[in-house]
Amino acid sequence: MAGRDAAGSVGSGMRVGLGTGSTVAHFLLHLGDRIASGELSDVVGVPTSIRTEEKALELGIPLGTLGGLGALDLTVDGADEVDPRLNLIKGLGGALLREKMVAQASRRMLAIVDDTKLVERLGQRAPLPVEVVPFEFASHLPWLERLGAEPVLRRNGDGSRYLTDNGNFVIDCHFAGGIPDPGAVDESLGRRAGVVESGLFLEMADEVVVAGKTGVYRMTGVASW
Repeated sequence: MAGRDAAGSVGSGMRVGLGTGSTVAHFLLHLGDRIASGELSDVVGVPTSIRTEEKALELGIPLGTLGGLGALDLTVDGADEVDPRLNLIKGLGGALLREKMVAQASRRMLAIVDDTKLVERLGQRAPLPVEVVPFEFASHLPWLERLGAEPVLRRNGDGSRYLTDNGNFVIDCHFAGGIPDPGAVDESLGRRAGVVESGLFLEMADEVVVAGKTGVYRMTGVASW
């Protein structure tokens, strides 16, 4: 239902960032249906991962690039956590770098979630993904601990090191009780050589579509729950 609702925000002629993840998969299906039926025309998407690119092509959604399209009208993406100020943690699907690049190139960002993703403080339930270059990645672990995190290198089911679409590693940072000051953590991560990007999406979401037991609703601005 949230995916269908978000697809209704796309109009003809729009340039749209296409997020990554299981929730966004429903959005892509409904967007593809609207394009195939002729309800929408001249829509071009920019995918945030290889798997989103493959799915979009399968559904007949035309694709372009940030370099070719310039500013996007809208990005629709999922989130792993949403706080009352609509700040997000993203990246459990491993596409955080490309997701943030596409979101930053958009005039508006719409996040779609279920109500289990709503938290009082970021990091309460989900770890914070941090993408790092493979070179000397272990040197970040004690530094992340000093930030208050319990860092764990992400691995595949077979025990091998997880690689992003960019060929980098991901360190999942668990914060007991949540992240006390997301802005300060984001600033520290941004200054750290070897850290490519973090899953903190602060002051980026303009609106959040939430699916819950009572149906679908939208949040803008400061919320409470």
